[in-house]
Amino acid sequence: MGIKDALEKVLRKDQISTSESELYRHSRDESSHDPVLPDVVCFPESTGDIQQILHIANEQAVAVTAYGFGSGLEGQVIPLEKGISLNLERMNQVVEFSPEDMTVTVEPGITRTMLNEKINKYGLQFPIDPGADATIGGMAATNASGTTAVRYGSMRDCILDLEVVLADGRVIHTGTKAKKTSSGYSLTGLFTGSEGTLGIITKISLKLFGIPEYLIAARCTFSTVEECAEGAYAVLANDISITRMELVDDTSIKTVNAYGDYTFPEQHSLFFEFAGTKDMVDAQVAVVKDLMEDIGCDNWAIAKTTKERNELWRARHEMAYAFQHQQGISYFITDVCVPISKLPVIIHYTRELMDESGIHGGILGHVGDGNFHTFLTFERANEEEKLIVLEVTEKIARKAIELGGTCTGEHGVGIGKKGFQRQEHGDAVDVMMSMKQVLDPNNILNPGKIFM
Repeated sequence: MGIKDALEKVLRKDQISTSESELYRHSRDESSHDPVLPDVVCFPESTGDIQQILHIANEQAVAVTAYGFGSGLEGQVIPLEKGISLNLERMNQVVEFSPEDMTVTVEPGITRTMLNEKINKYGLQFPIDPGADATIGGMAATNASGTTAVRYGSMRDCILDLEVVLADGRVIHTGTKAKKTSSGYSLTGLFTGSEGTLGIITKISLKLFGIPEYLIAARCTFSTVEECAEGAYAVLANDISITRMELVDDTSIKTVNAYGDYTFPEQHSLFFEFAGTKDMVDAQVAVVKDLMEDIGCDNWAIAKTTKERNELWRARHEMAYAFQHQQGISYFITDVCVPISKLPVIIHYTRELMDESGIHGGILGHVGDGNFHTFLTFERANEEEKLIVLEVTEKIARKAIELGGTCTGEHGVGIGKKGFQRQEHGDAVDVMMSMKQVLDPNNILNPGKIFM
C-alpha cells in the first residue's frame, strides 16, 4: 500500500494534499537552498493524528519533515528525502493559560503574534522576536531568539515543557510547569533546537513576562562598524539592562532606506530599546548616550512615541526583505555568535573578508548577545559569484568557532551548517548521532539535517 493510500485510512481527505501548489509551498523556506518537493502534505489537527502519521511513516520507512510557517533560513523544512511534509498550521490553539503563574501552553502552529494578541490584555507578553511571524513550534525546533535575546534569552531559556511525539508514536513530556527543576536529564533542552530530527513537538509550555510600563528607543551612528561593536560591548560591560541592541552597517541602512522610503543617516548604526519604569529608563538612556559619545558616535536620536519606535524596529525587521527584493539579485544569509569580547574582532574580520572578495552585502545583528548576520548578494546567473559567497560564509563560520563561538546563533544548522558541526563539537557529534539513532532508528525524522 502506498503512503498516500495508508494516510487516507487514518486522516480525512481535506487533511491530505498532493496538489502542485501545496507540494511547491512545502518544498522550500526563506533560505537560498534548493527546493525539494515532498510526495504528500499532511495537515494534522491533534497529537493523535501525528501519532497515526508517524506510525505509518515508521512502518514504511518514509521521511517526515515538520513544517511551520516556512520562515526558516537554513532549509530545515526542505524535505530532502521527499516523503511527508507535516504542516502544523491547524494546531494553533492556546491549550492552557495561567496568568497567575505567568505561563501558557500552546500548540505548535500558533504564531508569536497570535499568542501575544491573546495574552497582552492581561499585561503579559511572550517577548522572543525572531523578526518573522514564525510559529512557536518552529521557534522551539530551531531554538530561535532575535532582537530581544539580550534581555530574555532564546527559546531554550523560555520553555518549561514540551509534549513530543517520538518516531515510534510514543508521546512524552520533557518537563513540568515549574520554573525550575533538578530532576532528571534536561530533555527540554535536548528537543529544543533539535530541528524535528528527534520528535515532533505537539505542545509547548512557555514562561511569560510582564509588559514594561515605559519604553524608549534610540539610535546613533559611528564612522566604522568596529566602533559599533565596541559600543555594544561598552553597554554590556557596564551592566546596563537593555531590551534590544542591534548593529546595522551602512550598506544595510542604505538598502532599507531605498526599500522602505526611510531617511535614516546612512552610516554604521546601533539601535537600542530600553524598558522598565520611567525613572530607570531615563537614567539608562543618559548613561548609554554618554558611553556612545565617549566612543565617538554621531546622530544620537531618541524615539519616544509608539509610532517612532515602531518605525525604527519595522525598518530593522525589513532589512532582510530589502536585500532579498533587489532585481536580478540572489542572496545568502548566515549567522554566527561569539563571546561578547570577540565581537569587534569577528566583525572586523567579516568586513575585511567581504571587501576583499568584492561581494556586496551587509552586516547586522543582535550584538547584545554576540550574534550577528551577514547578507551577501550575487547576480542570480553568476555561478562564480555564488561560489565566492559560499566561501566567504564558510570562512566566517569557521572564524567564529576559532574564537570560541558557534557557527549559528539562532538560525539553526539545517542544511547549510552541517559541515561545521565536527569542528565546533568534536567527539560530542558522535554522542548526538547516538541519541538520534536511539530515538529514530529508521531515520524518518527530517533526515539529512544537522549531520553530514
